[in-house]
Amino acid sequence: MLKTTVAVLLALPLLFACGEPEDTHPGQPVTHRRQAFRELLKASEPIGVMLRTNQYDPAEYQRLLGVFMEKREAPWTLFAPDTLYPPSHAKPEVWSDAAGFEAAKKDFLDASWQLSQLGADPGRDRALAAYKNVEAACERCHDAYKNK
Repeated sequence: MLKTTVAVLLALPLLFACGEPEDTHPGQPVTHRRQAFRELLKASEPIGVMLRTNQYDPAEYQRLLGVFMEKREAPWTLFAPDTLYPPSHAKPEVWSDAAGFEAAKKDFLDASWQLSQLGADPGRDRALAAYKNVEAACERCHDAYKNK
């Protein structure tokens, strides 16, 4: 029992040291792409929370939507052909099915544009329906082009 406990305790630092590989490529394009997606998610999540929890506030909704719209295009330019390496979670299909990936990107941009065009106070129900279209576009793209 003591040997097992010692072995486990000695192995713990190794487990914590094993994380995702560092992006050591010049300019760290994968790191920047992942950060751009994190920023986009940080901008969109508060909108979804507001709409799903019946805490709709038109002024706050517009503020959050503005931040989201500013960030929605940032990740897409960072899918250069030489960026399929760890720590990327992109599937090779991003490049082997470039037309499909471009269509998925367009679906997301179109859905988010439609969300932004609802007006200053679209009401919770209309905003939620449009927001769900944005989420669905994200999910379709992730299913096809992202390793989970």
